[in-house]
Amino acid sequence: MSKKNHRDTGSGPAGPSQRALRAGELVRHALAEILSRGDIHDPVLTGHLITIPEVRMSPDLRQATAYVMPLGGKDTEAVLEALERNKKFIRTEVAHRINLKFAPEIRFRFDDRFDEAERIEKLLRTPAVKRDLKQDRDE
Repeated sequence: MSKKNHRDTGSGPAGPSQRALRAGELVRHALAEILSRGDIHDPVLTGHLITIPEVRMSPDLRQATAYVMPLGGKDTEAVLEALERNKKFIRTEVAHRINLKFAPEIRFRFDDRFDEAERIEKLLRTPAVKRDLKQDRDE
């Protein structure tokens, strides 16, 4: 019986396995190609430029969580709904483009990392935080 370490499963302190990271990138590229070529005939999706900064795969590679962001961060709910409506078609198209044992089930989530970074940046620019940071440097 072989012994598996936490890297084999993609869980634990080491994070996702190299295999899951590679598969996520393959799915991300396939999704980007599908969206950029206009393969999905949905008026909401054709009217938006959508970026996919990241796709996270489950350890067994059967689920993919695609983080999406419409250009300018506008109409996020409408875009997510349109992606959900076309999920079956998108999954089929991804399966045709990548070579995995199973076509992953795809979940779409809004990528709010940029919003969070902007919120933190604004906090750092507030007078109280600037004062505290200046005091720390002076000590």
